[in-house]
Amino acid sequence: MPSFDVVSEVDQHELTNAVDQANREVSQRFDFKDTGANYELADFAITLHAQVDFQLRQMLDILKLRLTKRGIDISCLEPGEPEIALNAARQQILLRHGIDADSGRRIQRLVRDSKLKVQATIQGEQVRVSGKQRDDLQAAMALIRQAGLDRPLQFRNFRD
Repeated sequence: MPSFDVVSEVDQHELTNAVDQANREVSQRFDFKDTGANYELADFAITLHAQVDFQLRQMLDILKLRLTKRGIDISCLEPGEPEIALNAARQQILLRHGIDADSGRRIQRLVRDSKLKVQATIQGEQVRVSGKQRDDLQAAMALIRQAGLDRPLQFRNFRD
C-alpha cells in the first residue's frame, strides 16, 4: 500500500552553517564593531547577544536572511521577548521541529474531512498517510501544503 510521512525537521548542519555565517557578518559589519554582538546555537535554540534592542532586531534580520539562503524555512523560528539590562540585551529564538500532538490531529482531521481515500495515522513526531492510489496521496500532499500550518512541513518516504 503506497504511503508517505509528513514531518517537520530542521537540517542541523545547515542551521550551524547559517549561524556561523551570521556571526561572521556581524563581526565584520561596521555598526557592530567592538559591541560583542554574537549568536549562540545550543540544540534547537539560538541566543542573540547585543548591547541594545535595536541591534537585536538587526541581528534577527541578518539571521533570517542567512537561514533562507541556506534553505531553512523561517516559519520554524519562534522569537522570544528581548531581555534588556543596563548594557546588554539578549533574545532567545526557539526552532520548532517535529509535529506536536495538536498539529498531528489537525493534519489527521484535515485528511479525513477531505473525502479522499487515504488514512492518516500519528506516529510520534510524524504523520503517516497511506492509501491505495498514488493520485490520492498526491492530492493529500497538495491539501496539506495548502492548509497553512504554523510550521514548515516536509514529505518523506514516499513508497509505492
